[in-house]
Amino acid sequence: MKLIGSYTSPFVRKISVILLEKGITFEFINESPWTDESHVPRYNPLGKVPALVVSPEEVWYDSHIIAAYLEQLDIAPALMPDDRLAALKVQQLEALADGIGDAGVILLREQMRPPELQMESQLLRQREKIQRGLDALEKEAAKGVTINSDSINVADIAVACLIGFLNFRRVIPNWCVDRPALVKLTEKMFQRESFARTVPPAS
Repeated sequence: MKLIGSYTSPFVRKISVILLEKGITFEFINESPWTDESHVPRYNPLGKVPALVVSPEEVWYDSHIIAAYLEQLDIAPALMPDDRLAALKVQQLEALADGIGDAGVILLREQMRPPELQMESQLLRQREKIQRGLDALEKEAAKGVTINSDSINVADIAVACLIGFLNFRRVIPNWCVDRPALVKLTEKMFQRESFARTVPPAS
């Protein structure tokens, strides 16, 4: 297997963590989707990472789909509950974490434009999405049922990768204020070897 992407992406990191947690051997191919010479469109027609190359004829893309595919391999530990409704709840929180990450990427890309070309309404819209999403995740983490419980699942991993991204890119620097349950969840996840091995590069 080959994982195409960059550890600066929370979506790529999520898949790498899942692969490491399950002990699946893979080759990591560092590719940015943002350069003109990027090879990412060869694997994903949308030009987005991650992409998982199983064989020349089998390539999976979109982190949500890749995570579901890896779970279909039935390799321990299971990162989704057997109960269908409980699994759907995990997937919803995974999607929420990924959506916050998408908003963060849009925010960063907008901030990279010359100041006179930046749209303040766009910046405000994405910040509001991130804050609302984090509030919703805090509420779920405080329950300690679907996420932040004694076991881990795909949603826990997605949330921790998101927080790692927010920290790394300094998006919403005060995200932890009044969100103790999210702090607890991320501190617990960051102690795992899979997270220590996938820390984004310093530069």
